[in-house]
Amino acid sequence: MTSGKRLIFITGRAGIGKTSVLLRALNDLKRRGYKIGGMISREVREGGIRVGFEIVDFCNGKRGWLAHRNQAMGPQIGKYRVNLRDLNAVGSRSILNATASDDIVVVDEIGPMELLSQTFRDAVVQAIESEKPLLGTIHYRLRDPVIHLIKTRRDAEILEVTYENRESLHKMVAEMVDSLLKAAKLDQSSSHKSSVT
Repeated sequence: MTSGKRLIFITGRAGIGKTSVLLRALNDLKRRGYKIGGMISREVREGGIRVGFEIVDFCNGKRGWLAHRNQAMGPQIGKYRVNLRDLNAVGSRSILNATASDDIVVVDEIGPMELLSQTFRDAVVQAIESEKPLLGTIHYRLRDPVIHLIKTRRDAEILEVTYENRESLHKMVAEMVDSLLKAAKLDQSSSHKSSVT
């Protein structure tokens, strides 16, 4: 594990548990007293059949549809139409709010549906370029300029969820972020003391 990474992204095959690992890490960090904001995506099922995906503002619980089978309008990916209005109003807005005022920014997920929105892209880039820790999930093997930006940054680490590590990976992620924030707090304290003397 490389220490000091500010951008930590979880990837893995569909259904492996990326969001579950992320949520466990976020709950751990929340228990440690950190303020977390951003967006989480969740699968929605009716009668055991997946009908779409919702997005949730991690800070205030506001919900919207990312995509739905029965949505009449919006760009189509597979069986689903993407709801750009909710993605921008709930998802992108929650990322920008977290970048402005929270300790940690969360983005679940940077995937093909989300990347259809330029507003979402801009919000993610703004979070990447901030000094805040950014925790997120990225679509497995997706090729896109935003993904390329993440993969080529020196302050980014991409961790793959596997069947072997999915029960413990959240602990490593939480420790990485906690160590980073504690080091930043020490640096601020040291520079404040030296400017006072």
